[in-house]
Amino acid sequence: MILFEEGVKPSFGGHEKFAFRNGWLKKGVDAVVENGEIFTSDEALVTLGVGKNMVRSIRHWCLATGLLIEAEGKGNAKALKPSPLAEWLMLKDQWDPYLEDLGSLWLIHWQLISNQKRTLVWSLAFSAFFDDEFSKKQLFNLVSKQLLQNGVKTTPGMVEREIDCLLRTYTPTSSKSGKAVEESLDCPLADLDLIRFIPDENLYRFNIGSKPSLPGAVFKYALIQYLSNVLKNRKTIAIEEILYQIGSPGQAFKLDENSLFEYLEEIENQTEGALKIDETTGLRQIYLNEDIIEQLSQQTYDILGNYYGNN
Repeated sequence: MILFEEGVKPSFGGHEKFAFRNGWLKKGVDAVVENGEIFTSDEALVTLGVGKNMVRSIRHWCLATGLLIEAEGKGNAKALKPSPLAEWLMLKDQWDPYLEDLGSLWLIHWQLISNQKRTLVWSLAFSAFFDDEFSKKQLFNLVSKQLLQNGVKTTPGMVEREIDCLLRTYTPTSSKSGKAVEESLDCPLADLDLIRFIPDENLYRFNIGSKPSLPGAVFKYALIQYLSNVLKNRKTIAIEEILYQIGSPGQAFKLDENSLFEYLEEIENQTEGALKIDETTGLRQIYLNEDIIEQLSQQTYDILGNYYGNN
């Protein structure tokens, strides 16, 4: 089974082995507003207030989360600019510039696992494991197999570093004594409690089930993007696909069937039946009217804006 899109040429190591920290994404976006070429400038270390490796890491994470995008131009070192999402979230309307709302962290998580070019291992981890528990070795074997099948050349050491960084993104940092270290060193996404480390067994466990802190608006945003990609020539989709299919919101947010169904029922009510749940055939499906995906796609930032406006 091929787990990433045809034609994707993933890059590795841009994070410099750092998971992003509190304030990094805002710091990177603000710096680019002042100077689109800041990350290739000698002033970057002073402007961002970090070392050279961390400068590269901040650039990577801003691109991986889709908050910065490359401007048009030639060469590898293109100037950067804030994306529309960054404009709304951090700049123009400042929905949540410092990502203090857990809903924003869920949104950033979705952005990360949807970026197969810059965070392929993140995408695979939240698409390929259907069991609750996994080991580093299992994840390493899956990633290595997929890279081999798709002709992507890398090294075992590089794959291991990607996996280590992924796990640091979602699990709190602990010292050798097992005690938590300074929270500022943790990635904010650890607060989502998506992956838990089991020290006694040296295993990791996905936290599958209800996510009370996941806003319906963020789920809806993710669902619209997912349906826009998979529903090219059909108007129905099985709920199981939204729960288990590669790249689906169910897999991304590690939901169980009941919690997924609750989100879908909420959307059905909001769309007044334009997106309709049907269970009459014995197969739980969603039916969509002719233009609903296009209409919802045009409203994605309004959906998020209404959420932040009401909080």
